[in-house]
Amino acid sequence: MERKLKAFERLLSIMDDLRTACPWDKKQTLESLRYLTIEEVYELSDAILNNDLNEVKKELGDLMMHLVFYAKIGSEKNAFDIADVIESINEKLVYRHPHIYSDVVADDAETVKQNWEHLKMKEGRTSVLEGVPQSLPAMVKAYRMQEKVRGVGFDWEKPEQVWEKVQEELGEFHHEVIKTNDKKRMESEFGDVLFSLINYARFLDINPEDALERTNKKFKKRFEYLEKNTIAEGKSLHDMSLEEMDVYWEAAKRLE
Repeated sequence: MERKLKAFERLLSIMDDLRTACPWDKKQTLESLRYLTIEEVYELSDAILNNDLNEVKKELGDLMMHLVFYAKIGSEKNAFDIADVIESINEKLVYRHPHIYSDVVADDAETVKQNWEHLKMKEGRTSVLEGVPQSLPAMVKAYRMQEKVRGVGFDWEKPEQVWEKVQEELGEFHHEVIKTNDKKRMESEFGDVLFSLINYARFLDINPEDALERTNKKFKKRFEYLEKNTIAEGKSLHDMSLEEMDVYWEAAKRLE
């Protein structure tokens, strides 16, 4: 514990130095750091998906620096400091874990999540969806909203029911494509298909964002193999047929 406290104390001291002496750090504001923090979170996400624990450690350090930076700016504004930030989350964690710090019984993760949502409503929120950030990517937002409403019992009972909904939404989307060709209605139905697929993935304990990103990486790797090998053989993708390209694509799949 002493080592951890010393390391954190040193980070706070370094931030004080940077904010005083570094021209770049002195210029930063809450607003200017926002986009950089978002980038750091995505870099951490990449490291996690790649299962690169050394890189996870580095990215966590970068993110920790940002958190300390925000707290430093907050203290300069006489709004809050790092102690206020930590004490706030400490109090929240104790309050929202009564099965640990009080006499509430919760023997499984699902009960804990339900209790969590009930407690948040008691804190003055008017909707269980209030805590879902508007700026989240659409797929992540859909997944989080579904998790949130599940916490208060608004959910399907069995995966089979969700799969039936997926098929129903696919049928409605296909109908719009075939019968109306109305772009607005097709878009609406396609959104329903995606939402129902995300719901089904949740029932199967699959994170759709992670699944799609892994597919993105797989596609990128295969296509880069296709590009590299066609160039090595003096060919041009622009002059090749899809069937010719598919030979390299299948070769890339076999290498996996």
